[in-house]
Amino acid sequence: MLPDEGRLFMALDATWPARTYQTDGLLTFREGAGGGSRVSAASWDGQDTPDEATLNKAEARMQAMGQPRLFIIRESQSALDAALGARGYQIKDPVWFYAMDLRGRDLPALSECFALWPPLAAQAAIWADGGIGPARLEVMARACAPKTTVFARQQDRIAATGFIACDGDIAMVHAVETAQSARRQGVGRRVMWHMAHWAQAEGANWLTLVTTKANQAANGLYQSMGFEVVSAYHYQIHPEDA
Repeated sequence: MLPDEGRLFMALDATWPARTYQTDGLLTFREGAGGGSRVSAASWDGQDTPDEATLNKAEARMQAMGQPRLFIIRESQSALDAALGARGYQIKDPVWFYAMDLRGRDLPALSECFALWPPLAAQAAIWADGGIGPARLEVMARACAPKTTVFARQQDRIAATGFIACDGDIAMVHAVETAQSARRQGVGRRVMWHMAHWAQAEGANWLTLVTTKANQAANGLYQSMGFEVVSAYHYQIHPEDA
């Protein structure tokens, strides 16, 4: 059975965590420290939709934290989505949640890929070129264990890299990036398969990841490898903060 929505989001928080978490009733606030939307968005954990007073309070809390008024919206939260839309919020970065069942799965042979923690400076340079800077490296550093980075070599240099961590039986991939000069040459695919091997060895049943719906190249790669869309989410951001 596929992991349910709640379990997937638990793994997302564990493997790509905010600096701090603060709760107020059914609201969770994330301190992102520059690590991007995923670690900065507030979430609502209730079945009902929060009332106007609760949303006003949430907005004030995010502003006091020095962060944009930003909510993460799960597929099951259409009522909250509509309530924020009525307040003028704008949809940001619709995302697919992918999963691959690793149980009993035969994986392609490994080729010129290596796993290590902490990452090398050459990996950090590739990430930096792709917009994954020090704040996101700090996210990796505080992620749950087991975790590792993986890199692929091509022509005696590091050509692609990624990060993966396990939360129980779910392994989640993050920050896959290929050097500009090595794109469309299969090195990103090699990194992905190496991470699948690593996850199997760590006892994970599921290899998961998220990517924006607009990223056609990444979506094409993951679907060609056998990943299936299992959930989705997006953000809603206040128009003054967009």
